[in-house]
Amino acid sequence: MTALPEPATKTYDFVGIGLGPFNLGLACLTEPIAELDGVFLDSKPAFEWHAGMFLDGAHLQTPFMSDLVTLADPTSPYSFLNYLKEKGRLYPFYIRENFYPLRVEYDDYCRWAADKLTNVRFGTTVSEVTYEDGVYVVHTEAGDEFRARHLVLGTGTPPYLPEAVAGLGGDFIHNSRYVQHKAELQAKESITLVGSGQSAAEIYYDLLSEIDVHGYELNWVTRSPRFFPLEYTKLTLEMTSPEYIDYFHALPEHTRYRLTAEQKGLFKGIDGDLVNDIFDLLYQKKVGGAVPTRLLTNSALNSATYRDGVYELGLRQEEQEKDYSLRSQGLILATGYKYAEPEFLKPVHERLRYDAQGNFDIARNYSIDTTGRGVFLQNAGVHAHSITSPDLGMGAYRNSYIIRELLGTEYYPVEQTIAFQEFAV
Repeated sequence: MTALPEPATKTYDFVGIGLGPFNLGLACLTEPIAELDGVFLDSKPAFEWHAGMFLDGAHLQTPFMSDLVTLADPTSPYSFLNYLKEKGRLYPFYIRENFYPLRVEYDDYCRWAADKLTNVRFGTTVSEVTYEDGVYVVHTEAGDEFRARHLVLGTGTPPYLPEAVAGLGGDFIHNSRYVQHKAELQAKESITLVGSGQSAAEIYYDLLSEIDVHGYELNWVTRSPRFFPLEYTKLTLEMTSPEYIDYFHALPEHTRYRLTAEQKGLFKGIDGDLVNDIFDLLYQKKVGGAVPTRLLTNSALNSATYRDGVYELGLRQEEQEKDYSLRSQGLILATGYKYAEPEFLKPVHERLRYDAQGNFDIARNYSIDTTGRGVFLQNAGVHAHSITSPDLGMGAYRNSYIIRELLGTEYYPVEQTIAFQEFAV
């Protein structure tokens, strides 16, 4: 992992830019393939995955088989089960009888896998990508160059902040930095949490658990009409299948974008058990008297100001069409993540495809370039591949598909049909 970059004259089969779980999985799956020569670059000094959300007991919403490799190659040495075996925790995990790894455990697993690889380079920041003499040239801030016939983009989705907080002062945070700032928040007289996904629910439960210890007021605000659970029934899970990707990708563009908005509950909801745990905790707290907390639905954040250590949030109850305000010393925005096209791609902009909405026009084979097999995109494709795009369980499938495109032949079996139901006529 610490080997020096190859000389600039070397041409790789591909360069992977960014090392989140999806490109890390691709690194694990391509490492043993002698016919593929690739390298992965990431600006971070080491692997890191949502460290700001390592709350006690927080776990993945997908089972352990959705690791980096298993659903492509169950025999891979980079599997989660092999990680547990090497760490001496395989039997405890078995006795635990819970398919869902802890979030901090999954991060440690990814670090374990990254440390074993020879094809990854951390601490390497890409400054720009150019196209010269038929190959992509990846330039780094350190002055190194990596030449490759293909690119695989895995830069992830950065935290999203709504327009209402643009230019807002103070010490508000996105939920991705919650753990690091929890103590500061709990020292305030009031805290408001905006958002209603899994991360918001985990933070609310965490803060509610200690509300009587610190004595703050706690507000939970969401634009959604309810705190909805993640849809996780088995026939719904068949929508994370090759057949559904085929069906969804073939739909008209405007239909896909409409469905993207409608399918939020399929991948952005709250774990059902956590919803119930929150209610039970509220009930338990209220037995001892009034609890200084409010849960506000149908409330969109339209404006925000900060003055003298206090935020004033301008909210609108959308069903009643009424405006109101809420004051709070602390502010947490659990407003999700949104893909932003990396600046380093500007020199090759003309080689990339875009749809009518200005987003990448992602082909069925995950390519986004005009040749249809030169640049591939990890994640950031809900508008093209539906809920399978961010799903950890489909990462190995997508990587098997990309590897087939890179090699020109199938190395890992790429499933065609797995679902009982039919999605298309």
